[in-house]
Amino acid sequence: MIGAGFAGLRAVRRLATEPVDVVLVDRHNYNTFQPLLYQVATAGLDEGGVAHTIRAIFADDANVEVELGTVTGVDLAARKVHLNGGSVGYDALIIAAGATTNDFAIPGVSDHAFPLYTLAEAIRLREHVLCCFEDAERDPALVDEGALTVVIVGGGPTGVETAGTLAELFTKVLSRGYRNIDVRRSRVVVIEMGTELLASFRPASRRHALESLDERDVEVRFGARVAEVSARGVRLASGEELATHTVVWTAGVRPNPLADHLELEQAPGGRIVVEPDLSLPGRPEVFVVGDIAAPRDRAGRLLPQLAPVAMQTGTHAAEQILRARDGKPTKAFRYRNKGTMATIGRHAAVADLPLRITLRGTIAWFAWLLLHLIYLIGFENRAQVLVQWAWNYWTWNWGPRLVIGRDA
Repeated sequence: MIGAGFAGLRAVRRLATEPVDVVLVDRHNYNTFQPLLYQVATAGLDEGGVAHTIRAIFADDANVEVELGTVTGVDLAARKVHLNGGSVGYDALIIAAGATTNDFAIPGVSDHAFPLYTLAEAIRLREHVLCCFEDAERDPALVDEGALTVVIVGGGPTGVETAGTLAELFTKVLSRGYRNIDVRRSRVVVIEMGTELLASFRPASRRHALESLDERDVEVRFGARVAEVSARGVRLASGEELATHTVVWTAGVRPNPLADHLELEQAPGGRIVVEPDLSLPGRPEVFVVGDIAAPRDRAGRLLPQLAPVAMQTGTHAAEQILRARDGKPTKAFRYRNKGTMATIGRHAAVADLPLRITLRGTIAWFAWLLLHLIYLIGFENRAQVLVQWAWNYWTWNWGPRLVIGRDA
């Protein structure tokens, strides 16, 4: 098993109760609950609440071995996975290496923008934003240079959630701690190349998202395209420049670079082409799942790179390995769309559910909270997040707001 994300963990969990030996390889010794990374970046949650040690997850499964390392290649003919410092043989392989940020080759993005796809990136963004406020407190003239302005590129769920929560952080939390600057001069700007937010959601949900951001004084620029990012700000294709010290990049993701290194057939966007059962063409013992795979629905359309798709593909691949072991033919993957959700801030969320059910506002917000608590791994994480959410709700005193890596 390559990768301990949503897809990888689901597959290993399905195999852990069977008489098979599983080797789980990942660069990190922890799993990250990515849907809540924006709350770490906005000081709403401690990083420990959204990460769980992989070895602890499978501590009671004697047939699961965890190997910490970076995959450098796969020898399909010899059935070996090469790591930095060794290799692991396999009878069946599941590739669930995930994805990474896509900067679309726009100048300056890799050097100056802040992606929000890993735990380290979330912590880095949080400390940077807090440092901007500290710098402006010492030198209020920096406000005019964009020290308190955050530009978020991308109007999808991550961009919308980050924008709404940052606006609340600035006006409700940080506004009480600084004496020399007027925190009301802080700005949150969302740049969306399309014409609507949450493009994959239903029209009513899109309207509610825009209205909720407007209530929080978040500026939304539609039809705008970023031409360059620098240390001083963002230059749009129209020539307009926005002064800012913080550019959050949520414009999209691309498959893990491993997809390129394996020299396999790739779909538009770089994802690895798979058979209907999620196996590699010509390699029935190798399955590709999650964000690095290119599964399709019954109409032949690529499925989105979302957590529910990853989890279902992971479970399906594990079940096909067990069917092959028992001499049974594999089955085609069928995605079951259970709906999509996004939160914009306190008492503001949207949920597009099956049977054309759409929830908005407070009821959608509570549904979002409950669902994410259910999907968190480990009782300790659920308890920690629940306590922090309750404390944040009643006190508007979020934490942690620690700046640890400033010297570096």
